[in-house]
Amino acid sequence: MKTIHLIFNAHLDPIWLWPWQAGLDESLATCRSACDRLDKHPDLFFSQGEAWVHAQIERCDPGLFARIKAHVASGRWEIVNGWWTQPDCNQPSGFALERQIACGKEYFTSRYGVFPKIGYNIDSFGHAATLPGYMRAAGQDCYVMMRPQEHEMKLPARVFRWRGFEGGPEVTTFRIASAYAAWGTISLDHLRASLTELPDGLDHTMAFVGVGDHGGGATEEQIAWCRANVDAIPGAKLVMSSPARFFAAIAKQIPSLPLVTGELQQHAIGCYTVHRPVKIALRRAEHLLRQAEMAGAPAADLADAWQRVAFHHFHDTLGGTCIPSAYRQVEDQIGHIATTADEALQYGVRAQMAKLPGDTAPRVILVNASDRPFSGYLEIEPWLEGDWRQGFGVIDEQGKPVAIQRMQSECLAWGPLRIVLRAEIPAGGMRVLRLIKPGPALPTVEALPHAIITNDRGCSIDPFGANARLTVGGVTLAPEFALIDDRSDTWSHDHDRYGEHAVDTARWEDQPFVERGPLMSRVIRRGTIGASALEAEWMLYTGEESFELRLRVHWRERQRLLKLVLPLPAAASIWHAGIPGATLARPTDGRELPVRDLVQAELATGGPLGISCPDVYAADVTPKRVRLTLLRAPIMAHHVPHHGIAARSTVADQGTHDFRFRFALGASAALQALDDRALAWHRPPVNADLTRGMISRYG
Repeated sequence: MKTIHLIFNAHLDPIWLWPWQAGLDESLATCRSACDRLDKHPDLFFSQGEAWVHAQIERCDPGLFARIKAHVASGRWEIVNGWWTQPDCNQPSGFALERQIACGKEYFTSRYGVFPKIGYNIDSFGHAATLPGYMRAAGQDCYVMMRPQEHEMKLPARVFRWRGFEGGPEVTTFRIASAYAAWGTISLDHLRASLTELPDGLDHTMAFVGVGDHGGGATEEQIAWCRANVDAIPGAKLVMSSPARFFAAIAKQIPSLPLVTGELQQHAIGCYTVHRPVKIALRRAEHLLRQAEMAGAPAADLADAWQRVAFHHFHDTLGGTCIPSAYRQVEDQIGHIATTADEALQYGVRAQMAKLPGDTAPRVILVNASDRPFSGYLEIEPWLEGDWRQGFGVIDEQGKPVAIQRMQSECLAWGPLRIVLRAEIPAGGMRVLRLIKPGPALPTVEALPHAIITNDRGCSIDPFGANARLTVGGVTLAPEFALIDDRSDTWSHDHDRYGEHAVDTARWEDQPFVERGPLMSRVIRRGTIGASALEAEWMLYTGEESFELRLRVHWRERQRLLKLVLPLPAAASIWHAGIPGATLARPTDGRELPVRDLVQAELATGGPLGISCPDVYAADVTPKRVRLTLLRAPIMAHHVPHHGIAARSTVADQGTHDFRFRFALGASAALQALDDRALAWHRPPVNADLTRGMISRYG
């Protein structure tokens, strides 16, 4: 006899096809309805547990909060998940996912004295391989998910042990069949689906019922139906239950469950890249908060900001599927997070600077508010007045000269001079550079209309022709840009990859701007692709065996996507991608998959090819090429089978987008080197001017 555990729940989307205010109202209405059902039916259980929902109820309706607290204490309202919300489980930074869990854990332990052992992300669009480790570190050993579904990823059973890596922590995982809710009348087919794909000898399963979002959870009709159909399925019985009761019932059989290693992918591949502004803004906010912490900001000052980050991790928000008007408010709120973090960071740096003694020379202070050392080039604009602008030198703490190169400043009128210099700064450390005069004149930079740029490490960039050619060690790379038709909906439902055929490629102006200097050389080209404009700035640095690209795209497409395509100099059978908090090896099967910060291909010739790409969120790799997905242009909040044609539809991601890339081969393409480069871009050293101790030239 099989036991079907009926899980009455209500999946709540705080932002999706409505703004957050409607999500607030649905949370209040649904939880009030759930309490009413629990009051009336003493054998009923209800499962719900995102901290954001409970925090809103605590703030807006203390009476309802007290009712929920009583039901939690009785064991009939089961807190599941316990995270701040149900996040996108691919795109947050690893440390931010840890904060997602920590924010929820702090809330539930302080309010209810409990934190669930069950993670519960039933609507998230795939699950990173690092999640089992994060859950086990927080005290969770079970997990409930639904996507990818059976047609998207083959698993050995509905219930299995999941670990991200060989030898890593495991969580007992249940994949929901059919759906995580039941709108209207429950069907026997919905319940029968839960009996499929069970491991041999397992006599328990879960079927999820109840109405989500604005529906109110369990309904009287559904409760009555369940009572009337307890024995309606031959060989099975229905019981009112909860996830904790299910996992307790199978506890003795867990060691014999099949073992799955790796990520759980893929679903809704369009969500990896659509609505890029929210992805860029939230990633920046995450790193600013870490920098603020490194600069000494008290945890209490940043607690609200971390909760807001966790809120906007929500899978529809970060996944880019919400209505456009909702995103205006999301972006306002993320701006508030970034402002809070940046102010804490800047004030923390100034507090450190206040401890320095005075000096008669102007100083440039560099603070590496990061948990990794910084080693690389920086562009800074020190404040200069009077004859300081005519020529100056820079020396370090030991009085040794620091090589500098003048660059064009951001300002095209009178203003600061921009210089580039190389710095080594320990994790959490500070460098104090002094400006001296008269000093040597600033190095001259020659601009040439036609030239191939090179550096001292044997790297060269030939900007002429259809694509720039990057050469090092006898190997030439030729990145391309491809415009591809994309008629899929916002999510790219039922796709596991995008097409290969390019409807257009980049066309470049004949006269690139070439600039060569002692520390850095660059080539700037402008071009077009489709209806969009491109500005590519290729750069080489002295002492570095890599190629940097700064790309600006003025995106004006509709139902197309833009890929950066890199043909490989040798075949690749494995590629590595950054994922939240780690890297993961994947087969070169051409599927579109999420990435964090880096891509590396293992070449048959023995060495790796790597790309640091902190502004890219998805890629696909075959044995012959790497493709980074830069931009999509679907209709926003468009879900098939709707045809997507409407008088007032909004096309995603129109406007200007900036990208940074670092291409490397061999040792420079090691995973750690690629990750360090991306992190240095996310957390650049803070620079500040210090003039305390100088004698004013004005008297």
